[in-house]
Amino acid sequence: MGHRSPSRLAIEIWQAGVAAVDSERLVRRHVAETPDAVLLCGESIPKDDLGKIVVIGAGKAGAGMAAGFERAFSDAFLQDRVSGWVNVPADCVRQLKRIHLHPARPAGVNEPTEDGVAGTRRILSLVSSLGPRDVCVVLISGGGSALLPCPIDRLTLQDKLAVTQLLMQRGASIGELNCIRKRLSAVKGVKLAKAVTAGRTITLIISDVIGDPLDVIASGPTTPDRSSPGDALEILRRFAPRADDVPASVWRVLEQAANDARNHDTVEANWDRVRNVIIGNNVVAVEAAAKRARELGLRTVSEGSDNAGQACDVGRQLAERCLELRENSAPGQAVCLLSGGEPVVTLAETSQPRKGGRNQELVLAAAERLWAERLEGLVILSGGTDGEDGPTNAAGAYFDGDVRRAAVQAGLTPGPFLAINNSYPFFAQTGGLLLTGPTQTNVMDLRVAIIPPPA
Repeated sequence: MGHRSPSRLAIEIWQAGVAAVDSERLVRRHVAETPDAVLLCGESIPKDDLGKIVVIGAGKAGAGMAAGFERAFSDAFLQDRVSGWVNVPADCVRQLKRIHLHPARPAGVNEPTEDGVAGTRRILSLVSSLGPRDVCVVLISGGGSALLPCPIDRLTLQDKLAVTQLLMQRGASIGELNCIRKRLSAVKGVKLAKAVTAGRTITLIISDVIGDPLDVIASGPTTPDRSSPGDALEILRRFAPRADDVPASVWRVLEQAANDARNHDTVEANWDRVRNVIIGNNVVAVEAAAKRARELGLRTVSEGSDNAGQACDVGRQLAERCLELRENSAPGQAVCLLSGGEPVVTLAETSQPRKGGRNQELVLAAAERLWAERLEGLVILSGGTDGEDGPTNAAGAYFDGDVRRAAVQAGLTPGPFLAINNSYPFFAQTGGLLLTGPTQTNVMDLRVAIIPPPA
């Protein structure tokens, strides 16, 4: 391990996991050009049979995915055959050769905007003008739900925002959130695939959902929907028990859909011409992080990529697991404990200002549990692989002995911050923020803990 601090090692291991799911690299593994054909996800399409390729999509990894797609082709082919439009966060916009990157929302604000609606309508216009020899390539990644907004005619964007914000504040899972968003959208829940008139549609997906359910990632714009209008209504009733919790227009839409089987999104698209391919996920990141930890001489223990729950509970459980490993590990070798997934945060009621994200809250809860423990050589880190954790400029946070010493010197303890979901100020004042900027990928969260051998 050399002379690097445990926190530096944890960051290096986390970065190795994120690098393995670099969006440009993932796309390049699945797209190529030969003198006579285009290769898309194992499918060879002769150039003589090909019209044009229109690339569309949305997500936090969209810019890297689009760049990777362009770099797979010669300039002559790009100029002759390729065009496109992808909705991305504003801080991911850059100039590409043929694919336009559209700023669909501000940086660090994971909510749909009118700019996103305009970009989505542009996408719908592009895909509805394609012919039978054309190919539509769809690039989907985490954050796509907010970046691909287009409310159905009976709703406004503000209606959708009100529902989304309420569900997130009350701890709804991504699956529950997207089940409802599909019913309120003109593109989600398979509707984008139905709008495409090309002879082939191939969707390349970087998954940010546990288990990689195709119909949940970015709310499944090109995938058959396994949920029903009744499911959406039941979820909303559970999280919004009072009728005035959300706009009346939303209740009307969901109730009508639940009572009218004709409004259910059955599989009506021509599925022999639509393919959905997962090209990267959290498993890839965890495995790459484990590989780097072993290279650094650490024994690795992985708890997989399917970890969910409340962030504060997950953090306390992670702290307990670290103490258990420290107590029971063989002498002489440090352990790297890895896990992935995506917990949720249920906001406490408070009138006080607060700022944070699920990864920062998770680490703060772990810090509270470890506050009185011996911390020499122990570090817990949790970060969103997209470089964004809630409405903050941090990817997450880490906690070690140095962070605790800084907190003690400043007169801070985790409890008051944790009680109101105010994790960011705690770590900002103690040096524990994980600051990376946008990574242009997104496969949920990656946690790295380094546990020293028993004393």
